[in-house]
Amino acid sequence: MRRAVVAGASGFLGAALCEALEADGYDVVRIGRREAVSWNDPARIADAVDGADVLVNFAGKSVNCRYTDAHRDEILRSRVQTTAALRRAITAAARPPRVWINSSTATIYAHAMDRPHTEESGRIGEGFSVDVARNWEREFFVGELPGTRRVALRMAIVLGDGPATKLLLTLARLGLGGPQHDGPWFPHRRYRGIGSDPSGPDVGPPVYRTRGRQKFSWIHLDDVIRAIRFLIDRDDLEGPVNLSSPHPTDNAELMRTLRRAVGMPVGLASWRWMLEPAMWLLRTEPELVLKSRWVLPGVLTGAGFEFSHPDLGNAIDAVIAGGALRAQAPRTAS
Repeated sequence: MRRAVVAGASGFLGAALCEALEADGYDVVRIGRREAVSWNDPARIADAVDGADVLVNFAGKSVNCRYTDAHRDEILRSRVQTTAALRRAITAAARPPRVWINSSTATIYAHAMDRPHTEESGRIGEGFSVDVARNWEREFFVGELPGTRRVALRMAIVLGDGPATKLLLTLARLGLGGPQHDGPWFPHRRYRGIGSDPSGPDVGPPVYRTRGRQKFSWIHLDDVIRAIRFLIDRDDLEGPVNLSSPHPTDNAELMRTLRRAVGMPVGLASWRWMLEPAMWLLRTEPELVLKSRWVLPGVLTGAGFEFSHPDLGNAIDAVIAGGALRAQAPRTAS
């Protein structure tokens, strides 16, 4: 039986992928704080990785939190150190996995209103979230692993039964489902850079006059799973790969679609001075809805990948109907 190792297996994405890979006939070994193989046991990690066909890593503290100093440090540490542990296991393996797919984030790209980012032409941004992604990918791609192909998943916001979708639906249900407008706020240091070469200003937040037209790149959970299956099979694809719908939208259209989906006829437009205290109560950050994320899946579409949920309305309807929670069907043999 083919073996797949999934790190971060208990999370939203990891649990869905384990179910999908088991349906495909893999013997799935799970690594995580609450799994049979723990991060505190490097010997068992090495045993799991040696002889595996596929390694996928989703490990990392959720960014759906307030960026306190403790949370900032843990967000970075939980990504970089787990990635380093897996790389050490691959280096020591007698039979390393043929492909290692590691989570990353499309937040690595700069706030953009002028043009979309692809893997080839994207502009890397600055500040805390970008620095987390840069350090994460740097650790992932360092050194030579001649027997293992590496793919970094620069994922847009994933629509499904996960934290980002729940937050957005909560805003819509509370009557806050109008467009979100950036604006001035009291200076703070939560978005300052981090890591060995921190980027961006030390005091923020950055302010962009987008008037609710900031771009929103997204991908449905079903397409995340299908894309990973696609990347496992395609030996010619490696390096950073954007996981995002080919049809990004903007914040105003996103919130209008969410209002329709939850049956809320009105949605109050929100300025930063309203969002900051609301997000403090929800224990998260306004960056989720205020940064313009404009990302296109250049590698996937160029390789012929077809999305099952390319349009936002259909994707949101599938989430509301429980489509993101249904079992992943086994793929047919090629």
